[in-house]
Amino acid sequence: MTSTGRWLAAGAVAAAATLAARAALERRTPGGDALWTRRNHRGEPISLLEGPAVVAGLVAGVLAGGACSSRSATAAQVVAVVGAGAFGVYDDLAEDTASRSKGLRGHLGAAMHGELTTGALKVLGIGATAVAAAAIGSDRSAAPAARLLDVGIDGALIAASANFVNLLDLRPGRALKASVLAASAMTVTGHGAHVAPVLGASLAAAPTDLAEADMLGDGGANALGALLGSAVALSAPRPVRCAALVTLVALTVASEKVSFSQVIADTPWLAAVDAWGRRAPAATESAAE
Repeated sequence: MTSTGRWLAAGAVAAAATLAARAALERRTPGGDALWTRRNHRGEPISLLEGPAVVAGLVAGVLAGGACSSRSATAAQVVAVVGAGAFGVYDDLAEDTASRSKGLRGHLGAAMHGELTTGALKVLGIGATAVAAAAIGSDRSAAPAARLLDVGIDGALIAASANFVNLLDLRPGRALKASVLAASAMTVTGHGAHVAPVLGASLAAAPTDLAEADMLGDGGANALGALLGSAVALSAPRPVRCAALVTLVALTVASEKVSFSQVIADTPWLAAVDAWGRRAPAATESAAE
C-alpha cells in the first residue's frame, strides 16, 4: 500500500471505529449512564463516552495504518494513546471535585506533600507511559547516550502534548479543532500516516461534541495529544522536537497564569474559529475559565 493509501485507510478506520465504539458504549454503558454523565455550563447533561470512543478510534486507526513502516513505531503510538487515554478516563470518573482547580502545578505540589490526587496520578501515569512509548519507538541503532537523550526528549514531548490538548478542552469542539489543525499541518509536510487517526477520530466525534451532547474529557483529549506528540517524536529531527517541547512547556506554564479562553475571546480571528459550528453561548457563560 502506498503512503497515501496508508494514511487514508488509517483515517477512515479511525472514524468508523470511533462511531462504532460510541454506539456500542451507548447500548451497554459500563457502570451505568450516571457514571459517565456530567452537567455542562448550561446545566444540561453531557456524556463522557466520547473520550473512550475516541481512544478506541485512535488505536484502530494506528493499527490499520501501521503508523509507518516500523512495527516499533506502531507499538509506540498504541502505548502512548492507551496510556494517556486510560489515565485520563480514570481522572474523569474518579476525580475529587475539591481538587479540580489545582492545575498541573497544584497536583504535583499536592503529591510532594503526600496527597496523591487523581490528577497527580494521571500526570505520573501519562508521564510513565509516554517514556515507555518513546523507548519503544526510539532508534535502537543509536549510541546508548544518544538513545537515552532521545527517549527523555520524546517522552516529555508526548506527555506535554497530551496535557496541552487537554488544556484546550474548555469549550465544545476547541480541542478537536486544534487537533485537526495540527494533524493537517503534519499531513501537508508528508507525515499523514502518523496523524491520520487524529483526523478521522476528531471529525467523527465533532458533530456531537459541538452539539454539546458529548465531551472529550481528559481521556479523549489526552489521547489525541499523546498521538500528536508521538507523531512528532517519530518523524521530526531532534532540534524540531526540542523546539516543540520547549514551546509546549512554555504554554503550559503560561496557562497557570493566563486564561486561554480569555486570549481567544480577545482575538477576533481566534474567537471566530473557536465559535464555528458551536451552539450560541449561554447567557451566563463567562469567557474566562
